[in-house]
Amino acid sequence: MASRFVDRAVIHLTAGNGGHGCASVHREKFKPLGGPDGGNGGNGGDVLLVVDANVHTLLDFHFRPHAHAGNGKLGMGAHRNGAQGDTLIMKVPDGTVVLDDDGEVLADLVGIGTTFVAAEGGRGGLGNAQLASKSRKAPGFALKGEPGETRDLVLELRSVADVGLLGFPSAGKSSLISVLSAARPKIADYPFTTLVPNLGVITADDNVFTMADVPGLIPGASEGKGLGLDFLRHIERCAVLAHIVDCATLDPGRDPLSDVDALEKELSLYTPSLGGDLKDRPRVIVLNKIDVPDAAELAELVRPLFEARGYKVLEVSAITREGLRELTFALSEVVKEYRAAQPPKEEKVIIIRPTAVNDRGFKIVQDPEDEEAFFVIGRRPERWIRQTDFGNDEAVGYLGDRLNRLGVEDALARAGAVPGNSITIGDVTFDWEPSTPAGIAVRMSGRGTDMRLEDHSRPRAVERKESRRIRRDGPDEIEGGMVESSAPVERDS
Repeated sequence: MASRFVDRAVIHLTAGNGGHGCASVHREKFKPLGGPDGGNGGNGGDVLLVVDANVHTLLDFHFRPHAHAGNGKLGMGAHRNGAQGDTLIMKVPDGTVVLDDDGEVLADLVGIGTTFVAAEGGRGGLGNAQLASKSRKAPGFALKGEPGETRDLVLELRSVADVGLLGFPSAGKSSLISVLSAARPKIADYPFTTLVPNLGVITADDNVFTMADVPGLIPGASEGKGLGLDFLRHIERCAVLAHIVDCATLDPGRDPLSDVDALEKELSLYTPSLGGDLKDRPRVIVLNKIDVPDAAELAELVRPLFEARGYKVLEVSAITREGLRELTFALSEVVKEYRAAQPPKEEKVIIIRPTAVNDRGFKIVQDPEDEEAFFVIGRRPERWIRQTDFGNDEAVGYLGDRLNRLGVEDALARAGAVPGNSITIGDVTFDWEPSTPAGIAVRMSGRGTDMRLEDHSRPRAVERKESRRIRRDGPDEIEGGMVESSAPVERDS
């Protein structure tokens, strides 16, 4: 069975889910108040794309497009944390470009070992031992694990070569690369024999460079005709473009000048997704098949015309190997000049920008179609929503306290929200009822319950009061604060 070359694949990735935290209380004889001992859930595994020297095609992704990293394990009692989910490493060839559904380039993977986090695993939920505080000494809930990231990505292989061979079908590109290097492409006397790019390594004295044999192009290639768009991307990285001109063609509607002009037009219409412009790449004209007498005469005739345009021109024959040594050294010199002209690669510098003091990490957006509906958009609030067990009143109360401390309720009030308005955070929508203000402790009732949610008929309005906190070792201390009108006064024990 012949091997297949695949240079484009759509993959569907799912990172591992975070494990749920555990809500547990230590039980031991003669220790009725052992305290919370629930462990944290393990983080879900990431999905990584790693460049591997032994991978040369995207064939594996073509047949197995779905991939899933390992899930984090559940937390357990006795402070036992769940295991981390297994990271999934997917090996890709050098030169792989990662794009999203909209065609935006997310990563350009060049260089062995280059790694890209394609899907991030979910965080594990905290156990109740981590959630214990002065006001919640034995929480009756734990946080749920966060779902892993799900992404649909497009992988495209862009050949990493110094010289790209361009030309019409049957111009002799495959024959040329087969005699210049150890590459063994398929060679036949019919158009579009080459269906996949072929790479060859060429040595010229102390210089080593690579050459890519791109499948034949025809007018309209930039619009997808022939094999155009599928393989034009393979010349995006090439430092030098070599036009292989068939001087022995019997097609009456073609000649060397019109062939080059037609392909140059297609190159000008093609926009590389990696940036740059192909018109800035050096060009070399290779007049091929001069072993045919008529072709040799035609090459002598058109050579001055190409040189008048500023092209470097060489005459070769892949059959008799005439002119191949001159071609090898000429391409080597052009590659050297191009490399020397390129600015030195800047070392990747990690820039850490601290968060602004007034940046809470979220924003309030009013629904343009409904003035009584608001959206809270932010990574932290949305993650907290996903980690909350809405079947546990205490967990819901804890969520409300976290949002308060973050400043969500104050921001909603400043945005014009009033009690009863529809508030959406992530995929959860609820009617807003202002809760306990930030920084004010709430006395716990039973485990798994929250007295603010027990009596839904009482008013949810919040008013400013003074709370009296009683100290054992001195006179009473009065502290001002915002508490619910029906909330009992907390006393230090």
